[in-house]
Amino acid sequence: MRRLEGDVVVLEPLAPRHAADLYAASRDEAVWRWLPRPRPDRAELDAMIAEAVAAREAGLEGPYATLDRATGRAIGSTRYLALRREHRGLEIGWTWLAPARWSSGANVESKLLLLEHAFDRLGCIRVEFKTDARNQRSRAALAALPAQFEGIFRRHMVVPGGLRDSAYYSVIVDDWPQVRANLARRLARKRS
Repeated sequence: MRRLEGDVVVLEPLAPRHAADLYAASRDEAVWRWLPRPRPDRAELDAMIAEAVAAREAGLEGPYATLDRATGRAIGSTRYLALRREHRGLEIGWTWLAPARWSSGANVESKLLLLEHAFDRLGCIRVEFKTDARNQRSRAALAALPAQFEGIFRRHMVVPGGLRDSAYYSVIVDDWPQVRANLARRLARKRS
């Protein structure tokens, strides 16, 4: 995995050294509202990071810490999942940011960096996303990419508090030029 650098954020391969910042950034319950795990304590977060690093070393996932470019502090996390090299596809997920960074351009630039790397360097032809069908904030962000809504997988996951229906979205290589231009426009508006 390589470090992906933007003007607002840097995506750095996730490592134990990010734990203290990620713990501080993840204390608000709003971060965990739609994720498939409850808010972790520090030991649980350390274990989650170790699991993600092990998945990277096994070639199963590509976890990143999302760093604030100005301070170098971790403000969230994201990752590549469901790596399907033979089909030139992957999923972007487990994305979260400290609520103070919502609407800051950090998520927009993170998506731009991840999609650019997937399509332009990894040779992907499909990138997919899924979110809890009730998560209107995430669904609106995916529609704004714009990612194509593909449907609802009913009772897709068992999560704390019950069952989750998952909304699926995708960007395919044919969509990428339009999506890239849109994300660049949105990011430019955040900077001005």
